Amino acid sequence: MAQNATIYKVELSVSDMDRHYYETHKLTVAKHPSETDERLMLRIIAFALNAHEYLEMTKGISTDGEPDIWQKSLGGELDVWVALGLPSEKVMRQSCSKAVKVVVYPYGGRTAEIWWEKIKGGATRFENLQVTNFSARDTEELAKLSSRAMKLQVNIQDGEVMVSVGDTVLYLTPLKWKTAA
Repeated sequence: MAQNATIYKVELSVSDMDRHYYETHKLTVAKHPSETDERLMLRIIAFALNAHEYLEMTKGISTDGEPDIWQKSLGGELDVWVALGLPSEKVMRQSCSKAVKVVVYPYGGRTAEIWWEKIKGGATRFENLQVTNFSARDTEELAKLSSRAMKLQVNIQDGEVMVSVGDTVLYLTPLKWKTAA
């Protein structure tokens, strides 16, 4: 019998001083049986970094051809496509042709660095692609904050990210490997 997804209830308060975005989002996040706590928490941080009133989680890991997070316009066009992991150049090309802006968050430490070295030459042609990495230390610490009911406060200022959960405060430094035009 196949395992079911585990449901996480997240109250995410975002204070993004860089974009002047201040809002609290109540999210119901399904964690696929094959998804790690590290990936789940990175998905939530990716949501915070791209927060918008129309941004939403998708079926993600369980659905091919769909990002982890997307933002659609009122007309149904894809404005923002957010993916986690190490997509192939083909997948990035397809994503970039479907959305106005594509943001990829690779993770996995040295594995992500090797992936980027292999793919960055071909990725330069995608003007609407942004690639932002987090260190293995950052994502491992982030994974420790995971719980089925979370209240996260994410503050973003000058590109730095502060995550607060209860009495725990974690500082993350996203590394922009490629910025969108």
